[in-house]
Amino acid sequence: MELQAGGKYRIRQAVEPKDVSAAQALRQRCFGTCTDDAFDVQTQHVLIEDQKCGTLVCCFRLLLLDGAHIGHSYAAQFYDLDALEKFQGPMLELGRFCIHPDWPDPDILRTAWAELTRRVDRFGVQLLFGCSSFAGVEAGRYLDAFALLRARHLAPARWMPRVKAAQVFRFTAQQRCKPDMKKASGGMPPLLRAYLMMGGWVSDHAVIDRQMGTLHVFTGLEIGSIPPARKRLLRALV
Repeated sequence: MELQAGGKYRIRQAVEPKDVSAAQALRQRCFGTCTDDAFDVQTQHVLIEDQKCGTLVCCFRLLLLDGAHIGHSYAAQFYDLDALEKFQGPMLELGRFCIHPDWPDPDILRTAWAELTRRVDRFGVQLLFGCSSFAGVEAGRYLDAFALLRARHLAPARWMPRVKAAQVFRFTAQQRCKPDMKKASGGMPPLLRAYLMMGGWVSDHAVIDRQMGTLHVFTGLEIGSIPPARKRLLRALV
C-alpha cells in the first residue's frame, strides 16, 4: 500500500510476505546478523524505496500501543518499563530502523521522519519510543557519547527505564566527566541524534545485545515536549 510518492523516494506499507522479506534482508545487511523475530508479524512495516530504481533504501517497523500494554513491546524484553505503564496517551514503538549503506542521503532520514510525523498526528501519539543501537558491543568506543547522554539526556525520573537485561553498561559520572563533544556526537547513531534534537531522552544504561552485535539505549520522545519550532520543521516535511 503506497503512502506517499514524490521527489526521490516513495513510502509504502508492507502488504505481502515478500515486502517483509525485503525489509528483513535490508536489516540483515545493515546489522550483519539475522534480525527476524516474532514482532515481525505483530507490527506494521514501512518501506522507503528509490523512485528511479525501486531499491529499498530504508525500512522500519511500528507498533501502536498504550501504557497498560507497554510490556508487549519489543523494548520490554530488555528494559523494565513498569514506570511507563502510567503514561497517558497512545504510544508508538519504532523498531529495526535501518538505512541502506550505499544510500548515504540525509533526505532518507527526513523522509522517514515525515512518515513518522504523519503517524503521530493520525493516531494522536503522545510518546514515540524504541531502542537506539550503537554498532558493536564494546562500550569503550562510546564513552564520550554515553557521558553526554548521562549529562544532558537522561529520562525524567518518573519514566526512567530500569535494568532488566543480563548484560548492561551503566552510565556513571566516573567514566567521562567531560566528554569530548566531537567524539560524542560522532559516535551517536543519526536516528538517536534526531531524537535528542527534539528533546528525546534515554535510559541510564546501555544493553549489551550480543545476538544483534549492538549496544542499545531505550529512547523516548514525548510529543508534547517537542519545541514548537521543531514541530513546524517536522510538519513542513509532510
